[in-house]
Amino acid sequence: MKFFIDTAKLEEIKKANKIGILSGVTTNPSLVAKEGIKLEDRIAEICQSVPEVESVSAEVTPEAVTAEEMIAQAEELIKINNGDKKITIKLPMTLPGLEACRYLTKKGVKTNVTLIFTVNQALLAARAGATYVSPFLGRLDDISEDGVQLVTKIAELFRVHKLESQIIAASVRHPDHVTRVALAGANIATIPYSVIEQLSKHPLTDQGIEKFATDWGKGSY
Repeated sequence: MKFFIDTAKLEEIKKANKIGILSGVTTNPSLVAKEGIKLEDRIAEICQSVPEVESVSAEVTPEAVTAEEMIAQAEELIKINNGDKKITIKLPMTLPGLEACRYLTKKGVKTNVTLIFTVNQALLAARAGATYVSPFLGRLDDISEDGVQLVTKIAELFRVHKLESQIIAASVRHPDHVTRVALAGANIATIPYSVIEQLSKHPLTDQGIEKFATDWGKGSY
């Protein structure tokens, strides 16, 4: 399973990339708005900061509700950073979103259909040609449904029918989510930097490092 980072903060993206684990970046207009910068400008900065990643999401805004409006926005977004091929157009799981997905896919543009909460939605997105489908775990957990089980079912469905769309486990809240979606068959987990930090930690690791340091200071080497 690959790791994307879910953020609009450049410093977090750079730190995750420096670790050597980053394959992509997901963000959205809401996250970018909190940074006080234009969406297009932040996407360009991200592309320039992590040129080696496979995907940087650029999401259509809520004002785009028809397929034509989404496509018009997408055509502007894919021009960012001189038409950087890693730019992935993020579309909502709606009928117009699927129509836009099919159009853009035929044009060779990467797409990510987001806000998926059922297996049927994932199937529709895959058949529309989505490069990525994004089931939202945490939001399902919030209403007492098992988000990881959804990933398991989507992965099995894609395996049975040989569908090529990659599963991005989104709305990941904690390390256990990461472990479980990896075992469930997610291709990618997109996670906040805070969760990346948590993944690297364990009390016994800290104790071991402390013991090594103490032994070294006593000359036990």
